[in-house]
Amino acid sequence: MSWLHRLKSLVADPPPEIVFEVSARGIAWARTRDPRPELAPLEPGVVEVSPLEANIRRPEAFAAAVRAVAGDGEGRARRRAALILPDYCARVAILDFDSFPAAPEEQQQLVRFRVKRVVPFDIENAVVACWPQPRHDGSKRVDVVTAIVNMDVASHYEAPFRSAGLHCGFVTISALAALALPPEEDLSSANPRVFVKLSGDALAVSLIDGASLRLYRCVQVGAEALEEATSVLATTLAYAEDELGARVQALEVCGLGPGERGWMDVWRREFGVPVCGVRSRLGAPGPHNAGLHGYLESLEAA
Repeated sequence: MSWLHRLKSLVADPPPEIVFEVSARGIAWARTRDPRPELAPLEPGVVEVSPLEANIRRPEAFAAAVRAVAGDGEGRARRRAALILPDYCARVAILDFDSFPAAPEEQQQLVRFRVKRVVPFDIENAVVACWPQPRHDGSKRVDVVTAIVNMDVASHYEAPFRSAGLHCGFVTISALAALALPPEEDLSSANPRVFVKLSGDALAVSLIDGASLRLYRCVQVGAEALEEATSVLATTLAYAEDELGARVQALEVCGLGPGERGWMDVWRREFGVPVCGVRSRLGAPGPHNAGLHGYLESLEAA
């Protein structure tokens, strides 16, 4: 099974009782048994996504929203949960190493040393997670997917869930969880391909080569979102040709909003490749719940 569907392997068996995805729009959530995804809206300004500072701008309102969907936790044993954070609150990089140690402590030391000059916050005050991806070209080099979140950012997201009696034993970001979503069309022979996800003003672009994540970018887009996104895609496709020696064969898109079909038509003409959406057995993934749907799909694929 590919790395894209191995999110399940990071969660102890049985899976957590409940899954949450936080965005500026609201808290998407579902139970893992008989899942029925729902969205609890948040008022504007309660959550403002940033990699640098606390994202929960109105803690009391956010805590109240968490209690409304999770309960207050009083009189109950602590429940296990998965928490999916907004894309732009984290930094994700794919680092290459000649070799990579097996011991988690040594992995952390190496990764922290490599990223400390490129993250916009103190690496000593950060949560760092890494997933080695051995290459399949005969090389002994290892590509390591590394996610870094400012500790202050992560702790403010997690604290209300702990207060509600939940233990968030698995934490990821939406774009990585959404990679488990299958395309609406059969793209089994399309390699490499690019997954494009938009949530609010955060555009996340992932380059997938076989079972490996080879490039990840998350940028903010403004009023000219389509033009900016097209530029990001053009550089991603050029990177694939230069680094992988292969032309991208397809684009998968998610969360582009009411104008999604128009964006897809533009990219078909611009790049000359198939462009399709993604699907979920539980409904249509959107900009505020794609990670939730992807996580639930990964459990179903277990």
